[in-house]
Amino acid sequence: MPKPQAAKAKLLDASLALIREKGFSAMTVDDLCARAGVTKGAFFHYFKSKDELGVAAAEHWSAVTGALFEQAPYHQPGEPLDRVLAYIDFRRGLLRGEVSEFTCVVGTMVQETYGQHPQIRDACAASIFGHAGTLVEDIAAAMAAHDLHDDWTAESLAAHTQAVLQGAFILAKAKNDVGIAVESVDHLRRYVELLFLQRADVKTQTTKLRSKR
Repeated sequence: MPKPQAAKAKLLDASLALIREKGFSAMTVDDLCARAGVTKGAFFHYFKSKDELGVAAAEHWSAVTGALFEQAPYHQPGEPLDRVLAYIDFRRGLLRGEVSEFTCVVGTMVQETYGQHPQIRDACAASIFGHAGTLVEDIAAAMAAHDLHDDWTAESLAAHTQAVLQGAFILAKAKNDVGIAVESVDHLRRYVELLFLQRADVKTQTTKLRSKR
């Protein structure tokens, strides 16, 4: 028999795998206990319901992925735009293996639960937007470095990166093909490069033209 806290950890880890494989709605408590190797009594000791488990799964996903991204190498470049682009490259590198191995747990859950389970929806939103928030500082620094003052914000671009990634996961599921997700992330990288570098080129050319007058 697993120790009490070990049983909870097993249930949470199993929930992440099953939500990716089957979806939250299709996952049953019996499935979860079988995958975790614990009894239903252990499940109900820690979670009053499947919905409560859903909230805990979203929070667990945030903790697991947060640790991964915190230690990732995309933080290393000295220039902020290089860090933003390295983040996108890092996300591209995670797109490998079976679809269920790289898709997002909270993205999957929120699509199924947003209308009927507001607590799960809110937990998924906290996870998605919390991760997006980790990009804001670098994006804002890149905007300052490239003297960009526009009608969009660092927060909105950070959220857009997640919109593209979540959409890429959906397309990969629809075609059962990682390739289309990779293409979407490649388009995201090109978009961010153009957003910063093309705008900087336009400003440079404008400055040169004015200096010749």
